[in-house]
Amino acid sequence: MSKKKVRVLAVSFLAAAFAITAGFAVQGHVQARQYRRLLDNGYRHAFAELTTAAGELEVALTKVSHATSPALFSALCTQAYSKAQAAQAALGELPYGNVELEQTAAFLARTGDYAMALAQGTSAELVCTDAHRDTLGRLSEAAGELSLTLETLQAQLSSGAIQPEALSQAQDRLAADDGNGQVNGGSAFQSVEADFPEVPTLIYDGPFSEHLDGRTPRMLEGLPQVTEEEAREAAAAFLGLRPQVFTLTARSEGNLPSYGFTALVDGGELYIQVTCQGGQILELFTSRTAGEAVLSRAEGRDKAAAFLAEKGYANMAPSYFMEQDGVLSVNFAPVEDGVYCYPDLVKVSVALDTGDVVGFEAAGYLTHHGSRDLPSPAVDAGDAQALVDGSLTVLSHQLALIPTGGEDEVLCHEFKCQAGDGSHVIIYVNAQTGKQQHILLLLEDESGTLVL
Repeated sequence: MSKKKVRVLAVSFLAAAFAITAGFAVQGHVQARQYRRLLDNGYRHAFAELTTAAGELEVALTKVSHATSPALFSALCTQAYSKAQAAQAALGELPYGNVELEQTAAFLARTGDYAMALAQGTSAELVCTDAHRDTLGRLSEAAGELSLTLETLQAQLSSGAIQPEALSQAQDRLAADDGNGQVNGGSAFQSVEADFPEVPTLIYDGPFSEHLDGRTPRMLEGLPQVTEEEAREAAAAFLGLRPQVFTLTARSEGNLPSYGFTALVDGGELYIQVTCQGGQILELFTSRTAGEAVLSRAEGRDKAAAFLAEKGYANMAPSYFMEQDGVLSVNFAPVEDGVYCYPDLVKVSVALDTGDVVGFEAAGYLTHHGSRDLPSPAVDAGDAQALVDGSLTVLSHQLALIPTGGEDEVLCHEFKCQAGDGSHVIIYVNAQTGKQQHILLLLEDESGTLVL
């Protein structure tokens, strides 16, 4: 073959390769545009869903505020809760929506939970107090203002005046810190936050009630603030180690402000939190990987119980457990006058290869434990058991104190039952009112028990 033909073939191959490459590039560009269009459509749909749900939330709250029938009041409260949930779900579909629309997310969560708390508290004697009615009216007004703001943005989206922001764009912008912890700029949707209406303070028995903010945990009441060095010494004493091995790595705030220390122990990194007030141990965990199990679960549970007794946690009874990667985690609740106090749970984790405690969580105990004036049951066990579904077989009974959504506690008859398929269900009957209070499902397998 002549050199001229070789050159011609080479040029032809290069041209063909370039054409193929260009074709792939064009195809890739088209696919990228299609993908971006799908994303944009998804974000537009999510924002439309958010706008619709906010409007429907306003309507539901307005209806609730005028209801006088217990059944209707409860149904409308449940409807308001479902609309708040739908809005939260739509908000979660927007890129970093729960971060940039923080006030909006908080409003939806608090309003939905408040509505559900009212629905669950409805009785024939009390539908809605004047205070609740006033709060519902103000929440409705806030939802209406939010809805109008969202509708304005929705119209701008539809006209093309603003464009949905891609996740990568949100990531880049949120990462652009100005050195003062502030993000430079914001998405067009943040006008919702800038114009956010005034929201009434919500005081009710639920996890988002604002009366819970700043509440002093019962076990810390009256205790002095401790210094960093005192907290370090408390951590060392709890674990039987020298204070010098602990390094301060965190300082957290909230209802349980604490010092966080790390230490290298037994081939792993240990992290322990000590409360700023009182110097109590809040949490402990270690990164050490457990080896092959030597101890049985019963032996691991006994190790955990002995550890709690040694640390001064009295009358603690084991509840449910879970084993994962050679570590047994056991929940304990204190027993007072024969009543299991579930709000005061403590979790202890034991490595089954050595029997060492590798995890400890006491937030529930520090928050709720203290002297209680437990009431005598107004409803006996026999009458309470009559409220258990007839398809369930009662296996055991005990009295238990269980938490509500907020800071209240309810004395209940606890019935562990077995369903027809062999699964286990726990039924709680209020020992004062004789009504079903709560139901838990137990998911049990070879690794332990999960409570739902």
